[in-house]
Amino acid sequence: MPRYVIYRLKDAQQEQFRWAPHTSGPSVVRPKDYREDGWIEAPTPYAAWALLRERGTPLRVGDLLKSERGELQICKYVGFEEARWQTEETAPAEETEAGSYPEMRPS
Repeated sequence: MPRYVIYRLKDAQQEQFRWAPHTSGPSVVRPKDYREDGWIEAPTPYAAWALLRERGTPLRVGDLLKSERGELQICKYVGFEEARWQTEETAPAEETEAGSYPEMRPS
């Protein structure tokens, strides 16, 4: 049976995620916003969601499940969607340019 690692969104980011607009395509998530919280065996992410709910430790919106193959699934209001960890290549341009901010760039 497949095993999923559980990643919980830290409380400080929970409200921000909750009110963020829904986007299409894979969600890019930052590892520093999550804490690992064990694992669960289940045939699908939805079965894992149900088992965790029965155990009294439900997944919250924004929490992640990582499969044994390394695939990330993020729990959203509409179900599970694909996610991936943010890396230097996926970081927004203004975050990767050291010491520069969009409003301070020369025109």
